[in-house]
Amino acid sequence: MNTMMTRIDTDFELAKNEIQRIFDAQGVTALRLRQSSKGERVAKIKKLKATLLTYREAVIAAGFADFGKPAIEVEMSEILSLIAEANDAIRKLGRWMRPKKVWPSRMMIGTSGYTQYEPKGRVLIVAPWNYPVNLSLGPLISALAAGNAVIIKPSEMTPHASAVIGQIIRSVFAEDEVALIDGDAPVAQALLELPFDHIFFTGSPAVGKIVMAAAAKHLTSVTLELGGKSPTIVDETADLRAAAQNILWAKFLNNGQTCIAPDHIYVHSSVKDVFLEHCVTVLENAYGEGAQQVDSPCLARIVNQRHTARVKSLLDDATARGARVVTGGAVDEARRYIAPTLLDGVPDEAKIMHEEIFGPLLPIISYEQLDTVIARINTEHKPLALYVWSRKQANINKVMQQTTSGGACINHCLVQALHGNLPFGGVNNSGIGSSHGHYGFLAFSHERAVVRTRFMLAKIFFPPYTKLTRRLIALCTRIA
Repeated sequence: MNTMMTRIDTDFELAKNEIQRIFDAQGVTALRLRQSSKGERVAKIKKLKATLLTYREAVIAAGFADFGKPAIEVEMSEILSLIAEANDAIRKLGRWMRPKKVWPSRMMIGTSGYTQYEPKGRVLIVAPWNYPVNLSLGPLISALAAGNAVIIKPSEMTPHASAVIGQIIRSVFAEDEVALIDGDAPVAQALLELPFDHIFFTGSPAVGKIVMAAAAKHLTSVTLELGGKSPTIVDETADLRAAAQNILWAKFLNNGQTCIAPDHIYVHSSVKDVFLEHCVTVLENAYGEGAQQVDSPCLARIVNQRHTARVKSLLDDATARGARVVTGGAVDEARRYIAPTLLDGVPDEAKIMHEEIFGPLLPIISYEQLDTVIARINTEHKPLALYVWSRKQANINKVMQQTTSGGACINHCLVQALHGNLPFGGVNNSGIGSSHGHYGFLAFSHERAVVRTRFMLAKIFFPPYTKLTRRLIALCTRIA
């Protein structure tokens, strides 16, 4: 059995023993890493970055083997974003690690205080299948920056990507510092039974609840990057051509299998027909017309036939209930293909209006009053992303002030996840905690509060208590 990458396909008890062995070894390493310097951490990130670049073609090939994903999409979404994340950490890690001094509060006159950033220890990264390299190595960069020992559990649904990630990991790290453990649901369950110091999970809200429940048994902190139904609003003042181009790029990137993809669009009734015309033109220019789209080199495939059948069932249910296919609708389950599809007139009771789509279907919903859209958004779970297309500042302000979401974009889509100086994360059902850049470093760090006494004022409150003690407390109550 490879000591750097463990594939679990033998007796499960033996597998659990192997997981425990690696976990125990990382416990010793985690204690040592508490004292790791900026230079040590930066060197690891630089080596990881350089190794990723040497595996560039292998990552591209894995993306095609698992998804039929275009090379440009792999480079953009799996490689470029990781290089940016690594470079950000390399440039700024010294600043992030530096203790942060704070002024004493009125009650703490005579002391000095600062926040010290410590590694959490042994951490688990559970990565999803939709962007398997990015969402494994991105959190790893943050965990390394914070000084942790790491176990990565990639998704079994993208085996080619998992194999490349394993090659990268064992080229850079010893398993007592970073290990990749491959396997299916029982393996994930075995990992979740261990008392990690932090768990970073990316996936669905349903599985996020399982992860959080498992973490609660050990009072383990969590970062949950989940999903949900991210709404998009196109009002009557929007640049319709630009909105169509940008929204459809964001939606059909990775064939709709993106947690922050626009899930459905609310379009003002006065501009809906023109907007739909622009959308059809955009799709034809991007992927070809009609039957040509199945052979488009610019369109990824759905990850497997089970998910293809799931997305097809959403399409069938919507059309059976009266939804109109504006364009698309073609399905070839054997080739894991569903055409980029726009749906109009989808009834509220359709399953597609209540389940996260995670595929190439896009409902278009007409509206008359913005207040109605806001009310509808607020009746659903808080989304991971919200997109607004408008040239009217009053409308933008109203949406931003009266809704909530993990992140938001105005007259753009997806780029909130690429902004390295902003936190990326959800709220409630769409996630807990933040990642990327400094926020990723903080997610894997314990912020330790340290107070140092210069002269002992607190002794005036020591027993024996007197009337003077009470008067001093009363004075402090007034000035605190």
